[in-house]
Amino acid sequence: MEIVQLTPDQLDAQASRLHDTDAWQRIVTGWEQTAREPASTASPAPALPAPPASPAPPASVPDPGTPHQHPHPHPADWRELLSMPVDRLVEDSLRALPPRRPHERPLPGRLGAVLPERLHAWRRIGQPDVRPSVHLGYARQILTEWGWQNTPYRLRNARGARCLCGAMLTAHRLGYGSLDTVDRAGAWLITELRSQGWSGLIGPWNRHPGRTAADALALIDATIHRAALAGH
Repeated sequence: MEIVQLTPDQLDAQASRLHDTDAWQRIVTGWEQTAREPASTASPAPALPAPPASPAPPASVPDPGTPHQHPHPHPADWRELLSMPVDRLVEDSLRALPPRRPHERPLPGRLGAVLPERLHAWRRIGQPDVRPSVHLGYARQILTEWGWQNTPYRLRNARGARCLCGAMLTAHRLGYGSLDTVDRAGAWLITELRSQGWSGLIGPWNRHPGRTAADALALIDATIHRAALAGH
């Protein structure tokens, strides 16, 4: 369990350094270029004339003395058309189903929003790591339930509302993702900001005049989509 207590500005700086590395640029370059290649525009080959149709054979008259034959195969014969046993098909289908979603612990109530972060450390015990997109989903939940704020250099305000970086740090301290996951989630946020034309860090964007909570949630939603498509 990590005991390092980052500040929002420290997280912002670490995410920026990660974003600027060559390894990260290789991750994010070309991730969205996954569309199928356009179909070939070459002219189709000329169609050959169809051969003359041969006359249909005369319809055969069934012999009244022979038993009537059903035109369809026996209902059980469909199994012979399968390339593998039915049990194997069922097993493979069940294996392909998505796993059951883990039990999600609700966020602490409004009192938990204003408590010191260290009092939530016990929630990290035994919790597995998550992907950056999942971590950002919990950060979004924090902003939705506890509120968003844009006070400079503050993890939260007196009401417990968080900034973007503060929400990610709080999600980590509540047990949703390691510190490495937080850094990568921040780098994805910066990647999304760069695609929208913002050249600065997350904090200045969060504090920019006229910024709203809806803007912050829209940024997180776009980042979650981008990271999830890249497998993160």
